[in-house]
Amino acid sequence: MIYASDASSWAFDLSQYDTVWKLLVQIAFLLMFLLIGNMIRRLVPFLRKGNVPSALIGGLLLFLFELMLDALGVHIIDKRIMQIITYHALAIGFIAMSLKANKKEKSNSALSSIQNGAITGGTYMLQAVMGIVVSIIFFYAGTSLFFDAGVLLPLGFGQGPGNALTWDLIFTSMKDTNFHGEGSVGLTIASIGFIVASVVGVIYINIFKHKGEIIPKEKNITRNVTEFIDDNEIEDSDSVDKTSIQVAIVAVGYAMSFGIMVFFAKLTDWTNIALFNSVAWGFNFIWGVISATIIKLIMGLLYKKKVLKHKYINNYQMDRISGFAFDMMIVAGVAAIDIKVLKEYAWFIVAVSLVGTIVTIVYVRLMTKMCFKDYQHEAFLTNFGTLTGTASNGMIFLREIDPNYETPMSSVFIVSQLPAMIFVAPLLLLLNMSASSLTGCFIALGIFAGLFILYTTFLVLSSKGIIFKKRKLNNEA
Repeated sequence: MIYASDASSWAFDLSQYDTVWKLLVQIAFLLMFLLIGNMIRRLVPFLRKGNVPSALIGGLLLFLFELMLDALGVHIIDKRIMQIITYHALAIGFIAMSLKANKKEKSNSALSSIQNGAITGGTYMLQAVMGIVVSIIFFYAGTSLFFDAGVLLPLGFGQGPGNALTWDLIFTSMKDTNFHGEGSVGLTIASIGFIVASVVGVIYINIFKHKGEIIPKEKNITRNVTEFIDDNEIEDSDSVDKTSIQVAIVAVGYAMSFGIMVFFAKLTDWTNIALFNSVAWGFNFIWGVISATIIKLIMGLLYKKKVLKHKYINNYQMDRISGFAFDMMIVAGVAAIDIKVLKEYAWFIVAVSLVGTIVTIVYVRLMTKMCFKDYQHEAFLTNFGTLTGTASNGMIFLREIDPNYETPMSSVFIVSQLPAMIFVAPLLLLLNMSASSLTGCFIALGIFAGLFILYTTFLVLSSKGIIFKKRKLNNEA
């Protein structure tokens, strides 16, 4: 409740900076450096041809700017606010993506999409196994490193800055871990993942262009009105602006997910089981996806029943909201890195990132070459970009060699997201157990290794036609 005395305490001077201006100043810095990053990307051919995300460039520049200010004794950038923005932007981006209406996509076969999902799951499990092995080696070598810190590898490479930050902070807050990542270790691994995606992708394209296996194609992309608006949607500007409606629906989705998180957090109070609290706040993006799906189902049902006369969700604007959220997440995530923390874990970060890069290149290359012989390069670039950076990295590289989406890879990738979530789910569900004790970590390690073998076996057998066979359609050679 706000009292008159609270209102009278307002003063438009620097004494009110923390309460009135601080958040807006931090957001202004993020957006300013995002613009600077985009400008530099366009001016520097190497960065542009390397498809390095503008948000990553902006984040690195803001990080360097922050170091320079700190050296001068000026502290403007608030790392805690940067972490908070990273945490929330992850969920907001997923909610906006999940609210989009599903459109029928041309697809070659259900098996291709399941295989692509299995490649995602297999890569996650391999990254988890190798990451944990590296951290256990450091643990037994007498360092103070947390034995389960290596699980940040699949979270940083595969999931991106948001989830890497969240679980880094959870591990830091857990008793007896002696881990002091403070979010910076996970964020650094995620940032390295973006760089790996860009560098390896460019090298790969150039190698196979030189071999004549990748032939540059002319871009012939046309924009249809259906990309921006669907039939029977609400007007762009009515009593409430159409964009305001989209933002409001996303906000309702996040409010619902917050309710789910509060429920699980309360379960800890009622049962004294700490697991529920970690599940509550550590999976905000999953609760966001669930909430968005519920909203979409309810609105779809009301539209069919003629209760709603128009469609309220616009796919194009939801894409823009998710794109904005993920750009903010990347810039804020890099800016939130604390250089003091990195000094303690530098060798581990180098080792786990190097191992993760090598095994991801080898595994994704072998599996995509085996499962998608007719478009193996498109499949590799899409999957590798996604499994080290984000889905945006993967799609950027796909457009680079298949700008008109002539291969089935774009539709395979879209349809594969549901099976991919199922294949990856065991990793997310076991995060608490693997961090709870050294025994739990070894058990989780065994499960991840077993699932990796299971997924890889499925990919090998299905690619050879021993189990299941692909049903060829018109768009598959």
